[in-house]
This record gives sequence, structure tokens and C-alpha cells, in this order.
Amino acid sequence: MSYLLAFGHHVPDLVVTNDALQARTGRDATTMEKSSGIHERRYAPEGTTVADLGLTAARACLENAALRPADIGLILFSSGSSERAFPGPASVLAAKLGLTATPAIDIPVASAGSLIALAFAADLAPRYGNILIVASEIMSRRISDADPDTAILFGDGAGACIVSPDQGFATIADVSLSTDGNFADALQLPLGGAIEMKGLAVILQASRKIPRSIEDLLTKNNLKPADVGTYLMHQANLNLIRKVAAALTVPEQSFFCNIARYGNTSSASLLIAASEWHAANPKPSKPIILAAFGAGFNWGSILALPT
Repeated sequence: MSYLLAFGHHVPDLVVTNDALQARTGRDATTMEKSSGIHERRYAPEGTTVADLGLTAARACLENAALRPADIGLILFSSGSSERAFPGPASVLAAKLGLTATPAIDIPVASAGSLIALAFAADLAPRYGNILIVASEIMSRRISDADPDTAILFGDGAGACIVSPDQGFATIADVSLSTDGNFADALQLPLGGAIEMKGLAVILQASRKIPRSIEDLLTKNNLKPADVGTYLMHQANLNLIRKVAAALTVPEQSFFCNIARYGNTSSASLLIAASEWHAANPKPSKPIILAAFGAGFNWGSILALPT
């Protein structure tokens, strides 16, 4: 048995509005909001690294859990925008936390990486003890104004979570993960290039695969979509979240949303959303679903039950 113990997050101070991007990309600010639900996003300052953002989120999470870095048995770090191919930011974060022997593993899967890390942690916590999951992205350095449909979506930020083998506000009851590599080229970041995304293909596949994953997971656990108190989903696009809600026949208000303020922060978005939601709801009373869809295509869902 493994538990969600605490969350934490960090977003940069610099706010980039739709008006600012209109001047840069030529894309109408009103159209940006209508097509994505995004009002503004955050950009990291020059010189800040993915590990730097992740460190601030990790420290917030540790404080919320009343733990020290030495209490962590394993680090899982998700990022699709790391500054180099290898080594990844996981070992850098461990060093910044003062850890010199704790295993620190990278999961370089954009958008869905934090969900994958949570799923792995659910199985690994009984062996390693407290697991620190960090997802950090600086997507603002991986976009091109020559592709405004993509450039307007992404922002920067970091989220963190601690999965514990013996305590927490919710039990990780079940997990579903899937991959379909036939669509891998629809969302990619070539080495030395900018993000390339076929938006319609991504939305079409995500709007089909996410509801199916959630429904199958709930059915397996004798639950219905209406039994879920909160849906925490990767903040990719407000219209996608609405499509998933409609497919599940649940109110849109069941889905926590902060995409208007932060844009799409890739793998960090799920944990940033979870952190803000949990700060306002420290003792949930109904089942929780976490879900994500990302590069690969990789997607899945997690069922958590209040303790």
C-alpha cells in the first residue's frame, strides 16, 4: 500500500500575457484564449535551470510533508525540457538537496511523465520508503514563434509530490498506464530544435484515450465517474478538459483547472494543479482521479481514495 503524502509547486515570477504574445507572434490574443483557455503563462529567467525550478518545488513539498531530504529513499524526476541529453536533472536535484547516495532517476516523458512517476512510486515506496517525485519544465526555451499555434500554449514551472509507504491523505488504490508509439511523431522535440506538435491529432487521441482509461480504471474498482470528487488532469488545453468531462458525463467543475494562469507546463502541470488543489482541500472525502496524456503517446490514470 502507498499513499499520497504531500505536494508542492513553484512557478517563475515573470508573467507573459496573451497580449504580449500577440505582439510577438501576430496571433490574436482573444483567439488564443478561445482556442486554449489560457490567459497568461510564466517564463523562467535566464540562467535558471530545470533543476533549479524543481528544487524550489521539492523544498516546498518537503516542508508540507514535515520531512527532511534525508528522509527520502528515492527521487523520480520528470522533464521533457532538460538543458542536456544526459545526465538529466534528477542527479543534479539530489546534489542540491545534499544527497550523495540516494538513487535519483530521470523520466524524460513530456506531459505524462509525472503521472508515470506516480505510478512507479506506488509500487516502489514499500521498497524504498518515501519517494520524492519532481516534474519541472522550461518549455519557453523549446518553442518557436514561427509556430504560433504551439508557442502560445506553453509555460514554465515545477511541481512535486511525496509518495509514502505508511502515511498520507489518500491511498493510491489503482493505476492504469498505456502507450501507443504509432503517434510518436505527432508530439516531439528534436535534438537542437523546437517543439513540433500536430495539435488536432493530439487532441483527438487524448479526448478518446483519457476517458477510456479513467472509465476502465473506475469500472475495475466498482466506481462510476460520478463517484469521483475531483479530477486532477494534465493542464494541456481547457477544451480538452471539457471534452473529457463531457465524455465521462460529469460536470466540468469536477475538474480542477489552473491552465488560465499557467498555460501548459507539460509534465509539471499535473503536480502544480494537484498542489494548488490539495492546499485548498487538505482532507478530501471522495475518490480522486489523476490523469495525463503526453509524448509517445503515453497516457494513463490513477485512482486515489481518501484515508
